[in-house]
Amino acid sequence: MFSSTNVITPAGYDRFRKYLQKVCGISLSENKQYLVASRLGKLLEREGYNRIEALVDTLEVGRNKALKEEVINAMTTNETLWFRDSHPFNILREKILPEMKDRPLKIWSAASSTGQEPYSISMVIEEFKASKPGILRPGERIVATDICTNILQHAKQAEYDSLAIARGLGADMQRKYFDKVNDSSWRVKRNLSSRVEFKFLNLIEPFSTLGKFDVIFCRNVLIYFTAETKLDILRRMHSCLNPGGYLFLGGSEALSGLSSHFDIVQCHPGIVYKAK
Repeated sequence: MFSSTNVITPAGYDRFRKYLQKVCGISLSENKQYLVASRLGKLLEREGYNRIEALVDTLEVGRNKALKEEVINAMTTNETLWFRDSHPFNILREKILPEMKDRPLKIWSAASSTGQEPYSISMVIEEFKASKPGILRPGERIVATDICTNILQHAKQAEYDSLAIARGLGADMQRKYFDKVNDSSWRVKRNLSSRVEFKFLNLIEPFSTLGKFDVIFCRNVLIYFTAETKLDILRRMHSCLNPGGYLFLGGSEALSGLSSHFDIVQCHPGIVYKAK
């Protein structure tokens, strides 16, 4: 019988949280054994580990890549919905897109989870092009990245059940931008999904090969990193933005210590950061 008290001791938990932070940047606070137990309990039982230290020993050897991937997938939070928080998408539509005339638009959705954010961005682009034809240059691209491999596979399929569809999306948008697959699932229309390219990415590793972007959405992910890791990621994201490009953070996230890199743009409601 699995017991988190016996399997996840304070010392074992400390080793695991240090390993997790090293490989993917996720910083667990102290005394979150219950969280690890709830997410890894079945894996520990299945693999026959009677101490979490034994799992860490296996992971640190580095030979079982599938196990490492499964652990990261289990410990990654994938909470999302369509047009989450609304303000960033309104700012994109009303302020940023009208400025993007010089080159084909390129947007990065970091920590894209099951795909609702990048597909919502694609819907905004579609609406803007229909209302103001000729302003955007053809060839818009949305690069969507995540560290969770099984979630990426789901996102690539662009197919959602009725419960997922209902989270933030009205019936009119559902009819306009989705094709019905069967009585309980819908797929994002091809003209929207074709703009989006999904890629695996660990944000603590180099990402300059992604190229340059006009807009970066990095929302509700930096809260899981240490302050030092967060600053490092944001500095590197600044390097990935075209001059005057924009960065969106989550509503509970703030950009501090980087005033030399970004200006705060108040949009009433909502804010966005503009690269200097």
